[in-house]
Amino acid sequence: MSEVPTVLAAEFPPGVESFDFPSLIPALEGTAWAAAFTKVTLLVWIAAAITVIFFLVTYRNPQLVPTKKQWLAESVYGLVRDNIAKDIIGKEGARFAPYLTTVFVFILVNNLWGIFPFAQIPPMSHIAFPMVLAVFSWALYIGVGIRKHGFLGYLKSSVWVSGAPLWVQPILVPIEFFSNLLLRPVTLAVRLFANMFAGHMILLVFTLGGVALFQAESLFIKPVAFLSWGMAIVMTLFELGILALQAYVFTLLTATYLQGSLAEEH
Repeated sequence: MSEVPTVLAAEFPPGVESFDFPSLIPALEGTAWAAAFTKVTLLVWIAAAITVIFFLVTYRNPQLVPTKKQWLAESVYGLVRDNIAKDIIGKEGARFAPYLTTVFVFILVNNLWGIFPFAQIPPMSHIAFPMVLAVFSWALYIGVGIRKHGFLGYLKSSVWVSGAPLWVQPILVPIEFFSNLLLRPVTLAVRLFANMFAGHMILLVFTLGGVALFQAESLFIKPVAFLSWGMAIVMTLFELGILALQAYVFTLLTATYLQGSLAEEH
């Protein structure tokens, strides 16, 4: 959970401020650069390093009979390539598998920080990080679509609803333009952000709620604190499944948008 002093837990319930962290460099506190060097940004950089090192180490000396590390990397890559890239995009999906695998692993590692001791904050609970990833995916599928169909061809395929009566197109075209070209990165980012934010907030409520109950003067209320902490453990296990699912969903939707950009007609 966030670094909230336990002595203040009973007086100050968890809120949005629980997701804010001071700069790791005190001299930057109060400046525009303070947010660039916090615990959350440090976790993002570590997650990026883990992702890069994981694939570099496991594929450094590939063996015909894979080692355990190579088998793990190949399993992750195979999962994304076969179950997402090829299944969703089709025959052209394999060339997008490296990007999709990197996105999946990077988000998964970042989400795992939410239940990792001493870290206990998922960076994706800050909207800036999911939004950056969503913009990367948006730029990729827009670029792929323009390369495939040309600028005007891709624009037409994105906003023109085939089969709809001509008189209704003036209504549908603005809706399709807003939905397909502008709204997708927003919904992609918000979906990941909202799930990680809500999950972390639930863990905060049960953990700090237990602290508040245990500090109560009534002996009848104190035992309820253990029930609250028990629920925090249960929700942590539940959150483990959610954080993996959200990494999968983000990758799956990116593949879906790529497939739409490559399709002949929408």
